[in-house]
Amino acid sequence: MSTDAPDPRLANITVAHAPDRHRYELRDGDTVIGFTQYRTRSGSDSRRVFVHTEVDPAYGGLGLAGRLVEFALDDVAAAGDRIVPVCPYVAKYLRTHHNYDHLVDWPEARQ
Repeated sequence: MSTDAPDPRLANITVAHAPDRHRYELRDGDTVIGFTQYRTRSGSDSRRVFVHTEVDPAYGGLGLAGRLVEFALDDVAAAGDRIVPVCPYVAKYLRTHHNYDHLVDWPEARQ
């Protein structure tokens, strides 16, 4: 027997930009349960270089990393900035979500 009841771990999940920490955060109530960290590069175009993403393993398998990254990328797009995916998770997400293609500056391969 299967159930379509929502996972109770999702009840209080929010996503927000924490610019003072240079990251976007997943929160369960007041507790940070995940984040995607970035550096800002200014120049002719402002770029957010995404360097690391993580979600508490207790919340694994709920699609929260994708929800977090989508929120972050939508925010970058709304600001008119460029995206540089150094973080492997952000890069993987962008390879399957092509609506951001026009904003992505892929980093050169490290040698």
